[in-house]
Amino acid sequence: MELRHLRYFVTLAEELHFGRAAQRLHIAQPPLSQQIRQLELELGFELFHRTKRMVQLTEAGQVFLTEVKRVLEQLDQAIQIAQQTSRGEAGRLVIGFVSSASYNVLPKILRIFRKCVPSVVLELRELTTNEQLQWLREGRIDVGFLRPPVEEALFSTETIFREMLVVALPEGHRLAHEPQVFVSSLCNEPFILFPRRNAPGVYDNIISLCQQAGFSPKVSQEAIEMQTIVSLVAAEMGVAIVPASLQNLQRTGVIYKTLEEPSPEVAINIIWKCYNTSPTLQRFLEVVRQVFQKFK
Repeated sequence: MELRHLRYFVTLAEELHFGRAAQRLHIAQPPLSQQIRQLELELGFELFHRTKRMVQLTEAGQVFLTEVKRVLEQLDQAIQIAQQTSRGEAGRLVIGFVSSASYNVLPKILRIFRKCVPSVVLELRELTTNEQLQWLREGRIDVGFLRPPVEEALFSTETIFREMLVVALPEGHRLAHEPQVFVSSLCNEPFILFPRRNAPGVYDNIISLCQQAGFSPKVSQEAIEMQTIVSLVAAEMGVAIVPASLQNLQRTGVIYKTLEEPSPEVAINIIWKCYNTSPTLQRFLEVVRQVFQKFK
């Protein structure tokens, strides 16, 4: 039994006339009659009552028509979904991201991607840089937004965003009214910082900035997430040097100051397994690159 035999059957069942059905199918009437007879022989029952004046579905033919239409609809749907998937327009994408990415690149990328490719299901996982690398190795996420550097041949990565570092202070701090802050003025302050393993690139930049100012920061409290660091600053537990986009958090009780000294830039990178050729991932990367152009 071939798929075309089923389509011939459905067309004839809709027309109940061999001539009109043949015309719709762009074939001659005798071949259509032969194909329907061959289908009936293969099935072992008649699909149509035929007379010189009319063609009617048998009871078995009516039941068969209902089921065949359902099968053909499912097949057409499967073809459509497969075509969309091959173009990166359907499927599922699991995205990892560091918390600070939700204050700069991530919202715009997700908004544009959903508008361009609404059929793809997105699953978001908030993870540290270190966790993302591990989850990518294990195949638990498809793509990530993290803080560089990344030095593994397994991954492809591109920088999509750069920003400066700023100082987060409690609003009642002695430096709160200064237009800018010297890093050296923080030498005796308790610092709130994340563990180096979570984002070694940003961590090293902060430590280097302090050392260039002549001191090593006194870390009074560690926190994994940037939001937690800012919350602890608001609670007057200390000060912090954070990426500038954290100002978008707008936490009550915290003020941000630019640095008097030149600040190193910290980056957000997109990362994925270099051999992942998923069309859905490739479509996502296209959108990310389009958004990245807007940041230039």
